[in-house]
Amino acid sequence: MPGRDGLRYLGAITGTSVDGLDVALIKIDDAKIGLLAQDTLALPDALRTTLIDLGQAEGDHVDALGQADAALGEFIGEAVKGFMGRLGLSAGQVRAIGSHGQTVRHRPDGKHPFSMQIGDPNLIAEITGLTTVADFRRRDLAAGGQGAPLAPGFHIAILGDAAEQRVVLNIGGISNISLLRRPLTGFDTGPGNALLDAWCHAHGLGNFDENGAWAATGKVDSDLFQALMSDPYLTRPPPKSTGKEHYNLRWLAERLRSNLKPQDVQRTLLEFSAASAMQAVGRWAPGTERIIVCGGGRLNSLLMRRLADLAEAPVETIDRHGWDGDAIEAAAFAWLAHQCLTGTAAKIHWVTGARGPRVLGAVYSP
Repeated sequence: MPGRDGLRYLGAITGTSVDGLDVALIKIDDAKIGLLAQDTLALPDALRTTLIDLGQAEGDHVDALGQADAALGEFIGEAVKGFMGRLGLSAGQVRAIGSHGQTVRHRPDGKHPFSMQIGDPNLIAEITGLTTVADFRRRDLAAGGQGAPLAPGFHIAILGDAAEQRVVLNIGGISNISLLRRPLTGFDTGPGNALLDAWCHAHGLGNFDENGAWAATGKVDSDLFQALMSDPYLTRPPPKSTGKEHYNLRWLAERLRSNLKPQDVQRTLLEFSAASAMQAVGRWAPGTERIIVCGGGRLNSLLMRRLADLAEAPVETIDRHGWDGDAIEAAAFAWLAHQCLTGTAAKIHWVTGARGPRVLGAVYSP
């Protein structure tokens, strides 16, 4: 482990794909941010299924929601405690944990905008003995913002380069981009892995299509591709954010013809994920000189090839810049916990559309 200089923070997040709990330990020393350790822990099958069900537009059940909130909070707390144990860290050696939790509903554009994340931070603080910072989105929503994406501020802190126009493309369940320039902007571009994973799972082929192997056996259906690319969200100007409430199997079914082979649908969905992201970069970030990809989608070799084919700038993974691509989202919330506890307003209002910078997060003492 490193020396005693700098403050250690933990971050934890279960992303839109619900493919596991990402935990990251970072050190912040003045303006320098370094990753010390990272791990991904599989969710219990029953809890994962419940979280996926709750994330669907029709997945409304108050009892299930309350139980999942407690179950996830307990799982995060025990997972973080185990992670610290493996690293030989006591609670006194970590300043705080930033826990994003699991988004089960994101409705930023309604009459009463809201975004709901579960994973009870009271339980996390109780189990770990750590100050826990959570509920990062709602203050931004209260200030008129979208509440998402929140990672662009962290992206520019670790990857900003005044000499080069860069874009960070995060491919989780939903894809989002961060335009690393001033003023900092970013937004959700559309589906990343969400539709690919859901279609794969619906056909009994596991939770995801490793390396796009199944998609590679199919071909792009031009009619379906055009129907997908005609979705009005894609051309809506930012600030904007979206989720599985919009991009789900029901949305796909409304655009499907019954005679398509499943593997052709999978290949078309992969093309849609790549094309919608690159369309967003071309439209809203002209002159981009480098595209840096993080999130689980970077491990899909076919998707990465299609991104490179469609891009007008070099495409590379964040791992080439000294960061574990599986740790970025968790590390971002560790950093946001630091921002909250130091009273530092997150300057992401250009991203979310909020009325100005706000200190994000609520603090739960151990």
